[in-house]
Amino acid sequence: MESQLDQLKKMTTVVADTGDIEAIRTFKPVDATTNPSLLLKAASLPDYAPLLTEAKAWAQEQGGDNQALLGNMTDRFAVSIGREILNIIPGRISTEVDARLSFDTKATVERAHKLIRMYADAGISKERILIKIASTWEGIEAARQLEKEGINCNLTLLFNFAQAAACAEAGAYLISPFVGRILDWYKANTEAQDYTGLNDPGVQSVSRIYNYFKTNNYNTIVMGASFRNIGEIQALSGCDRLTIAPALMQELSETNATLTQQLSASQANSKDMKIVLDESSFRWELNEDPMATEKLAQGIRAFAVDQVKLETLLSQQ
Repeated sequence: MESQLDQLKKMTTVVADTGDIEAIRTFKPVDATTNPSLLLKAASLPDYAPLLTEAKAWAQEQGGDNQALLGNMTDRFAVSIGREILNIIPGRISTEVDARLSFDTKATVERAHKLIRMYADAGISKERILIKIASTWEGIEAARQLEKEGINCNLTLLFNFAQAAACAEAGAYLISPFVGRILDWYKANTEAQDYTGLNDPGVQSVSRIYNYFKTNNYNTIVMGASFRNIGEIQALSGCDRLTIAPALMQELSETNATLTQQLSASQANSKDMKIVLDESSFRWELNEDPMATEKLAQGIRAFAVDQVKLETLLSQQ
């Protein structure tokens, strides 16, 4: 019997949720995603020490004030890791815009352009890059503009249906609806219940979004993210893509039971009417969802904290 990881790869595109090159070599995903937290973790690995030194040296050559230096260092490190990962995987790398720009459409677009230029200077075309942006109203509007320019985006920190619907209408290439962080919130804020398998609120959220997209023929790819256990992954088998941490890929590779496909475009049947949200209705729908409001803000803050830690680490090299 094949492992569940191998079975999953036949029905879903598996993406590595890590910056660890050795883990990527081991599990052979199609794509890979990074974020400030993963880059910070990667920066502690001995194999990346030369990239840290090189990023600081390159940033110093560019000149500018301290803020420019820090931004250039972290962007260069992110691109360098992305380049190394792209030497291994056949698909795309998601590289995240500084979370502190999450409420600034113009600055997000400018940072995306910068990252694309840096990848181009490294000999990597934009067709292999996804610019990763938080699913705020401003982030979604930045993605709308970038997609029109042919720069594909991965909308992350996505916790509810309104965010997903707005991303689809903006023409986003891919969204990353979170699963595990939704489960975390429900466990902390509701009475103990059976949240396993299809009862997991994060699984239910992603399933709803997937069925809505397929029923309404949106081209936006749905990539479930932020898993807490393999039960969540099993319950979303068949989703367009799933981005999975190495530890959970290892667990799936050691599990040989038959994996039943749960999601299928041909059998998608959404109960939701198609909606188009303007800014005020988007903000209202998000406001009405305390889980999504709290987790989005928390996620942006956490990524911003790790961005600062990464800047400090690089400046100390």
